[in-house]
Amino acid sequence: MKTLGMIGGVGPESTIDYYKNIIALYREEKPDRHYPQFIINSVDLQKGIDFLEANDLAGMTDFLLSEIDKLPRAGAEFGIIAANTPHIVFDEVKARSPIPFISIVEAACDYAKERNFKRLALFGTRYTMQANFYQKVFAREGIELIVPEPKDQDYIHEKYFAELVPGIFLPETRAGLLAIVDRIKAKIDIEGVLLAGTELALILRGDSHNGVALLDTGKIHCHAAIEEMLK
Repeated sequence: MKTLGMIGGVGPESTIDYYKNIIALYREEKPDRHYPQFIINSVDLQKGIDFLEANDLAGMTDFLLSEIDKLPRAGAEFGIIAANTPHIVFDEVKARSPIPFISIVEAACDYAKERNFKRLALFGTRYTMQANFYQKVFAREGIELIVPEPKDQDYIHEKYFAELVPGIFLPETRAGLLAIVDRIKAKIDIEGVLLAGTELALILRGDSHNGVALLDTGKIHCHAAIEEMLK
């Protein structure tokens, strides 16, 4: 079995979810009472946010690579970044990484393509919703991504960092997020919502809402990691 290395801590709550999912998915594939061995480097989320706020993508890239360099020294043979927003610099990181990395965006796109989705809403941090790193991958497969209106983007972003990242999951916030799904669905015939912020899946549990699929990008990413582990 290949040894996985994970850049975690971005944020901590979803890293816990990744850990649980990798254990559970591995045991589904290998029900032999064994557990997978993998390495987690939990990094300082605030450093990443500071680089993004300053629009210093080169600094963000160097920060991630400095942490990635620790993974092969600990025995990792391939890696994942357990978050969506850092994938804004994924192409540069992948090109310079000492080990192969699996993209959450590519994994999510493969998942959507297999299910013949053609139009999805994109929820995430403001950095993710306003960047094009998701759009360019999904466009190659003819999948349209719809971002919320600016005021709804602000709501998602603010709730994300003020509540979800620190592990605060309120029913009224869940209702507010689902109301945005309903507003988009009322205007545009979306088939699903990409939860392209790994903490979003912690509050929007379930496979669907009012007939709209909820795509947990973190769990999809874990599936891809398990497949690579077991190759």
